[in-house]
Amino acid sequence: MKQPQKPSEPPEEDNQELDFEQELLEVERSLAALRERYQQVQRDLRQQKQLQYKLYKLSQDKKPTPEIEAELRQIQQQLEVLEVCLESQLFSWRSIKEPFWQAIRFGGMGVIIGWILKSCAG
Repeated sequence: MKQPQKPSEPPEEDNQELDFEQELLEVERSLAALRERYQQVQRDLRQQKQLQYKLYKLSQDKKPTPEIEAELRQIQQQLEVLEVCLESQLFSWRSIKEPFWQAIRFGGMGVIIGWILKSCAG
């Protein structure tokens, strides 16, 4: 009896299955990174609120001592660092809504003006 020859490459189905598994692993890693970033943003927001409240309370003092002024500066620096961290948040629709619609509006006007100029020239 003759044994069938083994192909040197795995069948196409195996390649697709491996590709799918690799893509699935990549999606899982991306989701884990997104979840971690979300948790970091939530922690930073809580810390920012706490620092702002502490800053408010300390600034209400009638006679700030040098220690209080130093603490106020330190809190202000921490708030600035947190703002930088939070600015790198994922975009929200509210933050890009206006530029998006302006691009659509003026891009559309450009296309219409181009059609008019082309029809006039042609």
